[in-house]
Amino acid sequence: MALLVFSPPSNSPPSSFLFPFLFFLFFLQTSIKNMERELLCPVCKEMYKQPLVLPCMHNVCHICATEVLLQQGYICPDPTSEPTSPASTPATRSPRLGRRIVPKPERLDRLLKSGFGTYPGRKRGGALHPQSILFPCPLCQRDVDLGERGLGSLFRNLTLERVVERYRHTINVNAAIMCQFCKPPQLEATKGCTECRSSFCNECFKLYHPWGTQKAQHEPIPPTLTFRPKGLLCPEHREEVTHYCKTCQRLVCQLCRVRRTHASHKITPVLSAYQALKEKLTKSLTYILSNQDTVQSQINELEETLRLTEVNGTQAKEEIIRLMNNLSSLLDEKRSALLNAIEDCRQDRVGRLQTQLQEHQAMMENSGMVGYSQEVLKETDQPCFVQAAKQLHHRILRATDSLQAFRPAASASFSQFQVDVSREVKLLTDLIFIKAPEAPVIDTQRTYAYDQIFLCWRLPQHSPAAWHYTVEFRRAEPKGKALKLWQRQEEVRGTSAVVEYVDTDSVYVLRVRGYNKAGFGDYSEDIYLRTPPAPGTIRIAGTTAVLRIPRWSHHHPSPS
Repeated sequence: MALLVFSPPSNSPPSSFLFPFLFFLFFLQTSIKNMERELLCPVCKEMYKQPLVLPCMHNVCHICATEVLLQQGYICPDPTSEPTSPASTPATRSPRLGRRIVPKPERLDRLLKSGFGTYPGRKRGGALHPQSILFPCPLCQRDVDLGERGLGSLFRNLTLERVVERYRHTINVNAAIMCQFCKPPQLEATKGCTECRSSFCNECFKLYHPWGTQKAQHEPIPPTLTFRPKGLLCPEHREEVTHYCKTCQRLVCQLCRVRRTHASHKITPVLSAYQALKEKLTKSLTYILSNQDTVQSQINELEETLRLTEVNGTQAKEEIIRLMNNLSSLLDEKRSALLNAIEDCRQDRVGRLQTQLQEHQAMMENSGMVGYSQEVLKETDQPCFVQAAKQLHHRILRATDSLQAFRPAASASFSQFQVDVSREVKLLTDLIFIKAPEAPVIDTQRTYAYDQIFLCWRLPQHSPAAWHYTVEFRRAEPKGKALKLWQRQEEVRGTSAVVEYVDTDSVYVLRVRGYNKAGFGDYSEDIYLRTPPAPGTIRIAGTTAVLRIPRWSHHHPSPS
């Protein structure tokens, strides 16, 4: 690890050096802090320890992967980490993070219950024959097939381990590596042993490597925090990898290469794969670094889009609440009107029925009218009888008619006040957000090119309607030349458009999309049309046929 020493020129003022130096420190701290995100295990959120490369190209700590599989009942061997190795000592912990711990059970439960599905495989008391083991990758949110050997088939990411170690050294430049076997107070380590996977001071190294024993043959190395193999080994044969299988996209050793599995695969030396991949990575990184202004502008655009997403989301919620409140108010008003109509009818019927009831009660033997009639019949004075009986007789006749032709004055049924809300219920059930029109389909039977281009299209059968369309077109250029900008015809009514003032003997690419209240929909598939070199003919792009117009143009040819 190189230590940069800054010494300002003797003739420069202090401030002229101080500000650039402070800016450099700020930039360095920011870069280091940002890089730390790449070095955290997605399961335990700690720095990687013995990271394994999953088939999906994501990394996970060996111990974390083991814990996840054990939670699912798979049989996994214990991670190869000695209790006295740096994996268990404070010297290997991240200086910016706390104590490294095994992932908590509740975190593993959340990981495993987050929608990954079932996990058939080799479990305790399970199938007699080994089956494929599935691992839930927390980054790509899907099950990754580890094969029958499980974690034993995965490569260890030694490059990532080296990056983690360099990062730790960058953070703790002056941190000394202490002997792992000294009793307190510990001495600074002076030697390391790859076989023992530990760092020692001089005395402890002699003590644990006594003369005349097999351990005495161990070669000492400088003290380190991470012990790893000298080279990448095949996880199946424990042999050094020497080739790369392009078909499987996997490193292989000599034994893997001669196996039937890779018999017809395209295999290249690892040096060729190294050079090709390093060149691609270097070009990609150079391109990114040379377009930092573009990256920053895109970051600004994303931040503005994020802000607008929050604002528009809140406005959309408020609009839905307003519409639902309006619907609720309308339903309340309608309910009141219907209930009032029922109440008015009920009161009218009750009044008429009560009048009829009183008339019938008057015909009872012990009623007043019957008794009064009996007393009138006792009258012997004829003029007086006629005067009283004439009025009474009309009442008796009405009662007699009512008795003979009895019918309630009002019906007790309110069936005519039933409301059919099936249509409204269906409308409310189907109440969803407005959808933008689907991608239009170009009608190739009615689309052709001449001195102008006549373009026709239609919407799919179940597509939401479109208020209007936007037609975009541009001239196709040969490979290597800059593409022309799209030209537009906006707010096109109907399902056809004419593109005028086109160049002769040229290939044009066209596309259409619809618009309604929900916004613009998807573009149609691009269609390529070639304008004829002479009047009266049309040459379809990508073919050699010369046809008389009007004829339909072929879909998706590559422009010649």
